[in-house]
Amino acid sequence: QPVGFGDLCIAVARHEVTKSGSIVQPTPREFDLLATLSSHPGLVFTRAQLLNRVWGDDLYDGRLVDVHITGLRKKLDDDPARPRYIETVRGVGFRFGPRN
Repeated sequence: QPVGFGDLCIAVARHEVTKSGSIVQPTPREFDLLATLSSHPGLVFTRAQLLNRVWGDDLYDGRLVDVHITGLRKKLDDDPARPRYIETVRGVGFRFGPRN
């Protein structure tokens, strides 16, 4: 069942993301991050939690998450410097939810 957030639609089962009707092509890891974050809108995930869910463990450096979040923002946001969908919660991690 696709999940809609404003103009963003995430179809996890089809591994598809659209924004304003246009296909967005995240990398597999970016998609997994987006699927994880969007599965619980408003919930803050720590970098360790995201590493564990997406990479399978938390042995990687947490900056790996930041790199993939940056890539996602470039693909999802009109202005990646002002992200609408993935919010950084300083000192904690990341939270998904459309921002108006």
